[in-house]
Amino acid sequence: MTTRSRAIPLLIPVLAAALLTGCSVGPRYQRAAAPTPPAWKGQGPWQAAAPKDAIPKGAWWQLFHDAELDQLEQDLLQANQSLAAAEDRLSQARSLAQVASAAYFPQVSADPNLQRQRISGNRPVSSTTVPSLPVTQNQFAIPFSVSYEVDLFGRVRHTLEAANASLQASAADRENVRLILTAELAADYFTLRELDREADVVRQSVEIEQKGLDLVNRRHDGGVSSGLEVAQQAALLDATATQLALVAQQRAQYEHAIAVLVGKSASSFTLATSPLVAATPLVPIGVPSDVLERRPDIAYTERQMAYQNAQVGLATAAFYPHITLNGGGGVQSRDIATLLSAPSAVWALGGDLLQPVFNGGRNRANLAASQAAYDESVANYRQSVLVAFQQVEDGLSGLASLTQAAKTQQAAVDDSRRTLDLANNRYTGGLTTYLDVITAQTALLSNQRIASQLLGQQMITSIYLVKALGGGWDATQALQQEVRPTLGQAVR
Repeated sequence: MTTRSRAIPLLIPVLAAALLTGCSVGPRYQRAAAPTPPAWKGQGPWQAAAPKDAIPKGAWWQLFHDAELDQLEQDLLQANQSLAAAEDRLSQARSLAQVASAAYFPQVSADPNLQRQRISGNRPVSSTTVPSLPVTQNQFAIPFSVSYEVDLFGRVRHTLEAANASLQASAADRENVRLILTAELAADYFTLRELDREADVVRQSVEIEQKGLDLVNRRHDGGVSSGLEVAQQAALLDATATQLALVAQQRAQYEHAIAVLVGKSASSFTLATSPLVAATPLVPIGVPSDVLERRPDIAYTERQMAYQNAQVGLATAAFYPHITLNGGGGVQSRDIATLLSAPSAVWALGGDLLQPVFNGGRNRANLAASQAAYDESVANYRQSVLVAFQQVEDGLSGLASLTQAAKTQQAAVDDSRRTLDLANNRYTGGLTTYLDVITAQTALLSNQRIASQLLGQQMITSIYLVKALGGGWDATQALQQEVRPTLGQAVR
């Protein structure tokens, strides 16, 4: 073997190392700017601290200090099927990212084979050969092949970047599903408890109106009240009993919804009655810029933007050569006894360079489509930020209005109760008709129900404000989901 022939195999790894120093083509990713106000418009006593410091991480519902809600939320995390599906999507995205990282390593395959064949004696021969004879022979082979793509222009790199961005988007989506479901459960739970409170109010009204009917009946029997007054009070009592049945029907629907959220059959799930007595918690809101790092839906759209940016890089790399190094080797023999001997060795080395020349504008169209998809993802990201700010402001203004409304409504309840007492006294004293009592009873029931509903709305608005702030989540949790090629992966 000459010196030149011995040097050729030595040059191959040097050439490969030189090719590996190539630069990646395509745009570098940078998160697009989004309009962020310097401060919230709505202000109030609930702005205590930054959400990341005060909202319990992973268990934001603990702000409400309700042990039964805590247990229901834990049941949801363990058994909700929508959340389980989101977990499976995350696992799938992680596996696909590992598939993409495999391209960083040489692909090695072996194909051991054996065969026995007979070659025809009448096979075509050249004029220079002697007449052929039939041949029966064995063939034993253990070939190996090696293929490696030189990532000179970043095709493999951009593929893994896209896969990791998709993985991180799936992680953010999983957290967004978790946040939506846990907030929906808390809202349904407090709505059910508000209905328990409302049912208690209506039930007390039924008792009061029943006593009123008994009073009117006694006075009618004594010739003091008219039959009209008896009929009016009976009609009011029946209407109030109807309201109680309707409240019970609403409660059953929320109980069934909670059963589905915690992964249980509605037919076998029951929550004992417990009227709402909770107070709205102090919700720390921080500053608007915190929302960009706290909302999993914003993190999802931002990671989609990173994914589309990597796709632009892939479309750009398609304009450049695609370089592959390959080689093969092994042993081949017609006799198994000599299969592992030196003369049976075979090998081959080579490379392939594929350069697009004419393809009808396909690469340009792919690049334009990728750029348009990236621009769309930027618009989606900015829209998600605007919606997040809107939802926080809705929560702040809603809590402020509901807090004031609850105070004035409680005053209305107190006034209605005094009005009913006065109407009863005037009626029993013969100074007015029973219609005034009926009117006062109706007003008291209506105001008590509105007061209960306002408390429920305060709780639900607090829940959705915490949800709008991200529920104590942090975007770094999604970014930690990343697949990187490792040396151990090369032989896996």
